[in-house]
Amino acid sequence: MAEQSSVNSGRILVLAGGLCGAAGVALSAAAAHLGGAFVGTAASFLIMHAPVFLAAGLLGPNRILRTGSLFLLIGLLLFCGDLLARDFLGSRLFPLSAPIGGTLLIAGWLAIAASALVRARS
Repeated sequence: MAEQSSVNSGRILVLAGGLCGAAGVALSAAAAHLGGAFVGTAASFLIMHAPVFLAAGLLGPNRILRTGSLFLLIGLLLFCGDLLARDFLGSRLFPLSAPIGGTLLIAGWLAIAASALVRARS
């Protein structure tokens, strides 16, 4: 049962990587054609994080790595969502959404770093 859960979470992370990559490319095109101060930043963040989800999804079960990836995903949604809302809607996603998202991104990267210090089960 735990093995199936690990496979499912890996597939979800690979899916997230693909979606982040696709959204990043689409937003890069939008930034080039439509402008917008924050669209390009959101695109860059999505593209640079997409490979992390792919790697985390393919590496196998590591709870700390998966938790860090979840922090990254939520952080990206909040941070990029706020930037895109500013450009496309003219308002913020909600107060402090970008700083909360940025903090979660930092926490996610620290968790991923910590995952390297945990010994894998044999």
